[in-house]
Amino acid sequence: MVGNSVIKLNNIDIFQQKHLVLSSVNLHVDKGEFVYLIGQTGSGKSSLLKIIYGDLHIQNGDGHAVGYELKNLKDADVPFMRRKLGIVFQDFQLLTDRSIEQNLAFVLKATGWKDKNLIDERIKDVLEKVGLRSKMKKMPHEISGGEQQRVVVARALLNDPELILADEPTGNLDPETSEEIMILLRQISQSGTAVLMATHDYHIIRTFPSRIIKCENGKVIEDATV
Repeated sequence: MVGNSVIKLNNIDIFQQKHLVLSSVNLHVDKGEFVYLIGQTGSGKSSLLKIIYGDLHIQNGDGHAVGYELKNLKDADVPFMRRKLGIVFQDFQLLTDRSIEQNLAFVLKATGWKDKNLIDERIKDVLEKVGLRSKMKKMPHEISGGEQQRVVVARALLNDPELILADEPTGNLDPETSEEIMILLRQISQSGTAVLMATHDYHIIRTFPSRIIKCENGKVIEDATV
């Protein structure tokens, strides 16, 4: 890791295919920091997130995320890098034919966990953190949207990541449930895991103020205001 930064981008250009989306991007997010990412649809937010989780490659400039150099990131390294990242999307992407517990076990096994007792213990631990220990045997359709999003947050925490990327995590939730998810994400950042959250919800930004990064006109503004 570079100093205290979990993300550090220096003067990078971000392309989708051959189209320049964002130019001369400088960006840092420190350990345990909570940061919003805002911008109009099509402003480059998703491309920026893709650079950070290794879905797009850096052409020039240099960058680090969770201890990995992004410029020379090999495809074989991406799964290892993603173990140090938790990703939370707005469409929960839970496996609908498996219980909550089985959803989480699937991810642990896919990321190299073998010991059944350790797997069981870790699942209970993350569900406890999000207040859903009692729901582990339920199927996704048997719990509310807010509870499903809590499961997604628990899933993101499984490998004790240094960074959580949350892409519109409250996009499908009512205001009250959105606030509950925000309180949860803020608690996670206070415990030392950085959170970078893309959102369109300005009510949430006003209710839970924090540093804002904005994508606008092909540039990234590091300390923006709403």
